[in-house]
Amino acid sequence: MDINELAHVIEAILFVAGEPVDVNELRRALEVSEDETFQAIDALDSDYSYHRRGICLKRFGHHIQLSTRAEYAPYVERLLQPIQKQSLSQSAMETLAVVAYRQPVTKLEIEAVRGVKCDYSVQSLVNKGLIIEVGRKETLGRPILYGTTDTFLSHFGLSSLEELPKPPETEEAEKAEPLVP
Repeated sequence: MDINELAHVIEAILFVAGEPVDVNELRRALEVSEDETFQAIDALDSDYSYHRRGICLKRFGHHIQLSTRAEYAPYVERLLQPIQKQSLSQSAMETLAVVAYRQPVTKLEIEAVRGVKCDYSVQSLVNKGLIIEVGRKETLGRPILYGTTDTFLSHFGLSSLEELPKPPETEEAEKAEPLVP
C-alpha cells in the first residue's frame, strides 16, 4: 500500500473512531512499519494544512485525532449549539496543575503544595481520565504516584508536557539578576 492510500485508510479510521487513537495500535492494526505510519500521518496532516480543510489532525502524546480547525469552530457551534461541558472545579484545577508540573506525585505531596486534602479532586480527575496511577513511590507505605494522561494533553490542546506554560515563580527566577558579592 502506498503512503497516500495509507493516509486515506488512517483518515477513515480516525473519522470512525471519533476520539484519539494510539499510533502504535494503528500501526499494528494496519500491519505497517512505524516509519510508514508516520509518513502517512505527516502526509495527511500536510494535506489538511495546505488545503485549509475544515478539519485538522491533532497530536496528543502518542495519540492522533481528527478535529475541527479552530477558526471554523464558531460556525459549527452556532449550528449544533453544543451542551456546555462541565468545567473543572477550582480545587480540581489546582490539583491537576500540581500533578502536571510535579509528576509523578503522591497525594501527600499534592496536599503539601495545596495545604488541603485532595482525595475527592484526585478521584474526580482519575474518573475523568485526566490523571492516572503511574506507579508506587519507593518509601514507607508505597503510596500511589500520579501523572497526567494523553486525555489531559487533548483537553488542554497540548502535544506534549513541554508545551505547558512555565509557572510564574520559574519566570521570575529567570528574570532575576544573579547576586554579585
